[in-house]
Amino acid sequence: MKESRSIPIQMAEGALSQAALEAEPANALASTAPVLVRVADVDISEAEIAREMQHHPDADPHVSRKMAAQALAVRVLLQKEIERLAINADAVPIDSETQEEAAIRVLLDRELPIPATEEAACRRYYENNRQRLHTPDRVLVRHILLGAAPDDVGGRLQARERAEQLIGELQEFPERFTEMAMRFSDCPSKDQGGELGWISHGQTTPEFERQLFMLREGLAGLSVESRWGYHVVDVQQHERGQPLAFDECAERIARYLDLQSRQNAIQNYLHMLSAHYGVHGVEMPASE
Repeated sequence: MKESRSIPIQMAEGALSQAALEAEPANALASTAPVLVRVADVDISEAEIAREMQHHPDADPHVSRKMAAQALAVRVLLQKEIERLAINADAVPIDSETQEEAAIRVLLDRELPIPATEEAACRRYYENNRQRLHTPDRVLVRHILLGAAPDDVGGRLQARERAEQLIGELQEFPERFTEMAMRFSDCPSKDQGGELGWISHGQTTPEFERQLFMLREGLAGLSVESRWGYHVVDVQQHERGQPLAFDECAERIARYLDLQSRQNAIQNYLHMLSAHYGVHGVEMPASE
């Protein structure tokens, strides 16, 4: 089976990898059996599956193998349809698309026209999911960073000790936070007295963010560790997300429902192709 960049189509248990590239030699699974997966008249070898597995990581290698085999089987099914419908001649790559990716795009656009989601469906989704539709939670924060590289054990120990010293001083003299930030912080925010402003989820280093949203308002009694070092943190305010009106999220809901409709249509299409051409040796995702 010819190797190529894979196809960006999501399935129930994952997505096809971005490439079945020149991977490392097959792992232990590659040496077990010869050909166990067959799609129509095309054999998919264990070596091909093993190479594809790097794009479907999972703690369980059997799950990884299953996803890789499914991805390769889907590629064959779509290639069969592209050949049957002579689509390659009409497929012009866009941007960085390969010819294969362009052909798949044309195939799916031709075979699976998806109508735009109607407003009534968007309103039903809105009414059923009001508790999830709100502005992001956020915190108003200022900090003093005692910087140290992740691999500098001695430097990080010193940074932590210095952070704890500053916390002790600030507990006694809280009005000196701005002064201390300007004197001691290793973050560019020192010029603003350590002010980071409002922070929402996804706007800062994950391990720092995770701890920020767990802190109560006020000066944290312990320093907060991140990849950058140790932080003396003062949470000035927590703000819960506010409910969104329908008009504020209607466009986002429509995009989400459009995507769901397309994914369901693709799922059903692949199920139909599997039944038509025959897929042996791997269980394909069930249709909706």
